[in-house]
Amino acid sequence: MNLRPVGLEACWDLADLHERAFDRPWAPTEFEALLNSPGVFAVLGSSGEPDEARGFILCRAIAGEAEILTIAVDPAARRRGWGAALVEMAVGIAAEAKAFDLFLEVAADNVAAIALYGAAGFSQVGLRKAYYPHPDGAKDAVVMRRALNT
Repeated sequence: MNLRPVGLEACWDLADLHERAFDRPWAPTEFEALLNSPGVFAVLGSSGEPDEARGFILCRAIAGEAEILTIAVDPAARRRGWGAALVEMAVGIAAEAKAFDLFLEVAADNVAAIALYGAAGFSQVGLRKAYYPHPDGAKDAVVMRRALNT
């Protein structure tokens, strides 16, 4: 398992992984715009010969707070520790950036992700009704928080 911070050079890899993981993927230009924003950082996880992307996390740390903007793990690599490793590395980077809290939003029906975040020390602090658009009707988002640098 190789985890490393990445920048603009990884926009296509991030977009490719996002497309494999989500029904509504982000384009490389969206990753480029985000990575050009203040405080935004990405970590890419890869393995294999040659290096093959397995997952990534994209976060923002600014003004004492941090948030996970998105995380994606290739469906073929799920349940192998990639998500937990990416979250922990992001926690470390956010803490180094002097963030006091790390926030995220997750679909209320995404039981696996909620369990991952709970195991990583996050707890629910809010609920956003009808936050995620979906063909079957908007889905609620659970807002979660993990304290850092306390």
